[in-house]
Amino acid sequence: MAKARAKASKRTGTRKPRARTPKAPKAEPVRLTLSGLRAPPGSHRARIRKGRGPGSGIGKTAGRGGKGQTARSGGQTRPGFEGGQMPLIRRIPKRGFTNPFKQPAQVVNVRHLGKLAEGVEVTPETLFGAGLVRRPDRPVKLLGMGDVQRKFSVKGVTVSASARVKIEQAGGTIAS
Repeated sequence: MAKARAKASKRTGTRKPRARTPKAPKAEPVRLTLSGLRAPPGSHRARIRKGRGPGSGIGKTAGRGGKGQTARSGGQTRPGFEGGQMPLIRRIPKRGFTNPFKQPAQVVNVRHLGKLAEGVEVTPETLFGAGLVRRPDRPVKLLGMGDVQRKFSVKGVTVSASARVKIEQAGGTIAS
């Protein structure tokens, strides 16, 4: 049996230069008006009508596959259902307690205290007024990131150990 050899075809000769078309004069720009706005062609497609015969491409089972629970109307299961197997949430051990009433502290670093006016007492209300906390009725804690330039009087705010040192070094006072 003779093997057919594939010959590599090579182009010979030079390429002809392409003929240049003369540039058309620039047309006047079209004015945009609200009444003239149109969606670009091809941007909207007609909705698919399922189960409308074999010619539609999505007839008969209408994309639901064969028989079974999911082929039926209303045949969905709830989230987390594993087909009757013991669900993961019930298999893993439960430990501890989560307090549903816990209110995590809103944190403010001491470097942001410069936004407060001179001589203003640092309270949850003044921090709220300066936009440093979201809610004045929730717990606030001062953290020690940054430097303190002025002395502050802190009242009604929890203070970390590093923030306490920095405020007291600047000559400020902390009341519980």
